[in-house]
Amino acid sequence: MLGSFLIFAREGIEGTLICAILLTVLAGAGRKDLFRWVFAGAGTAAALAALAGVLLWILTRDAFVGSTAQTWFETAVFAVAVVVLTYMTFWMRRHSRTMGRELRTRLRGAIGTGSGAGWALFLIAFATVGREAVETVIFLLAIAYQSSPAQLGIGAGFGLALALAVALAMYRLGVRVNLGRFFAVVGSLLMLVAAGLLANAVQNLQTLGVLPGGGMTLWNTSRTLPDDTGLGDVLHGLIGYSASPSVLQAVMWLVFLAVGLTLFLRPHAAPAARRAA
Repeated sequence: MLGSFLIFAREGIEGTLICAILLTVLAGAGRKDLFRWVFAGAGTAAALAALAGVLLWILTRDAFVGSTAQTWFETAVFAVAVVVLTYMTFWMRRHSRTMGRELRTRLRGAIGTGSGAGWALFLIAFATVGREAVETVIFLLAIAYQSSPAQLGIGAGFGLALALAVALAMYRLGVRVNLGRFFAVVGSLLMLVAAGLLANAVQNLQTLGVLPGGGMTLWNTSRTLPDDTGLGDVLHGLIGYSASPSVLQAVMWLVFLAVGLTLFLRPHAAPAARRAA
């Protein structure tokens, strides 16, 4: 549940923030008549991504459940999710301060296109929100195999509600959100989720015989905290907890998290002072 909450909060706030910026600039320019194009673009992107995600989940969950093919597919999804989640977490931390300014520049250009302004706004909203929606589908698909639909739905609902509340506050009340600090906190938590997905991928590859050391376990807490029910199931989907982790799983989890957080949380390099001519 916490994993889907973090994903929807992070991706949802970025997507709804984009819509809030678009609507704020349009309102300031006296072009509220163009609001419908922003809503249409964002809604279309979200609907298509949701449809694709549901279809992929149904096909992969029911078509070859419990088979080797499903294990391979899950492993591929885990790997893609780790790469994309890590990249986008670092990207957002780097661009959070300039995202609003860049988007406003693009928007002013779209408003000035005359009769094509509506479609230009549709495409901007569709492309920007669509990117977040596709990422959300990838991440949720990765943790869907490790969590129950109820847990995913509850977490996603709370995450989306938080995202909509932040966007509404920014639009209606003019609240300024420290995006750099926000994405630093959420990004750190998402690095933990990515480490868990990596550990799950390693476990699958050891089960498939691709990686060695599957029988070298550090502990076995299957009786006290199994990883397929209750709290253990939640921790398994969130941070990659395993009731009987292998040495390689634990090493990969620790190395990824240590290196990732060190690079992610290090202070931004101050721009070099310009030398006098």
